[in-house]
Amino acid sequence: MKRVDGIVERIILFDGICNLCNFSVQFIIKRDPLGYFKFAALQGEIGQKLLEKHEIHKDFSSFILIENEQAYSKSTAALKVCLKLRYPWKLLSVLRILPLSLRDFLYDIISKNRYKWFGKKESCILPSSNMRKRFLD
Repeated sequence: MKRVDGIVERIILFDGICNLCNFSVQFIIKRDPLGYFKFAALQGEIGQKLLEKHEIHKDFSSFILIENEQAYSKSTAALKVCLKLRYPWKLLSVLRILPLSLRDFLYDIISKNRYKWFGKKESCILPSSNMRKRFLD
C-alpha cells in the first residue's frame, strides 16, 4: 500500500457493470472531499491484480476495501468506508456493533438481487475527466 505524505492510500474494488455499485462509487466520491479513496473495477486489470495479491476469491458480489495492506469485504468494507465520509454518513459506521453474520446476511440479500433491482451496464463506467484521477487503470 502506498503512503503519500504519511497518508494511507485506500482502494475500493467494485463491480464495474453494476448500476448500484457505480452509484455507490459516485456517492462516495461526492462525500469524500479529501479524496481518501481511489477506485478500481473488479473486472479491470488492476482490480484483478489486487484480488490476486490479497488472495481474494474472484467473486464480483462484494466490493472490497483495501486499507493498510488489509482487505475488507461486504458490510465491513461498507462501514469502514462510511467512517471516512462526511457527516451524517459517518454515523452509519456505528452499525459495526451488529453481529457480522447479521450485517453480511443483509448485505448478501442486496448483493444477490442488485442486477434485478438496479440493472447493469454492458461495460464498466468511464469516469469524467475531473473524477479520472480517483480511478486506477
